[in-house]
Amino acid sequence: MAQHPMNVVLLDLDGTLTKSDGGIIASVVKTFEALGRPVPDDEELQRFIGPAIIESLQRNHVPEDELDRAVDIYRSYYADKAVFDDPNEPGKKVPGRLVNVVFPGIREQLVKLREDGYYLALASCKPEYQCVPICEHFHLTELLDGIYGASKDNSRLDKDQVIRYCFDKIGFDAAAGDKALMIGDRYTDIDGARACGLDTIGCRWGYAPAGEMEEHGVYEIIETVDQLEDAVNRYFQTH
Repeated sequence: MAQHPMNVVLLDLDGTLTKSDGGIIASVVKTFEALGRPVPDDEELQRFIGPAIIESLQRNHVPEDELDRAVDIYRSYYADKAVFDDPNEPGKKVPGRLVNVVFPGIREQLVKLREDGYYLALASCKPEYQCVPICEHFHLTELLDGIYGASKDNSRLDKDQVIRYCFDKIGFDAAAGDKALMIGDRYTDIDGARACGLDTIGCRWGYAPAGEMEEHGVYEIIETVDQLEDAVNRYFQTH
């Protein structure tokens, strides 16, 4: 385990490290079709990126007695069924989670942050069993110190729960001088971090609707990937 004090950078996955909207939205469309329910419009489909899938299904009026089935259908298309076109290998069919690309420059920024001495922890509302193969497939695992996500049974669902789970696993100890910062693109990142007493640097290249990050009290917004290391260093130097 890392020595104390340690500076922890918590990183969201969708919309922060990877451009994942294609696979998420395609899996959502398949889910609503399988349920025999109207597919949400494009604007609403974008809102599925970030929150836990069950939260977005509830927001779109999927009845309580259909939620478990809806989540199972979504996860089957997202994680297992190779029915979507692979954007990285034309002609190949993959499950939704691989209809996904790493944002240009992210790997270089992660390397720099590791070299700067930060503990880099993925903290996603996506189930951990999905986060791990995604990070492995896109060669992010070797650039991260830990991968932490939601639980399959929804007992660990929200971002604050994932952050606390991560802290427990890595032995985070504020009394020993440990500090942490969230990097993300949606209100879930900002609200979850605040519930744990943390600030968030918001990523403009992600999926937040206009004004969302500001409304939820983001600490700072960076416009481009290449600003990430500087923003993190600036934060820890002043806190």
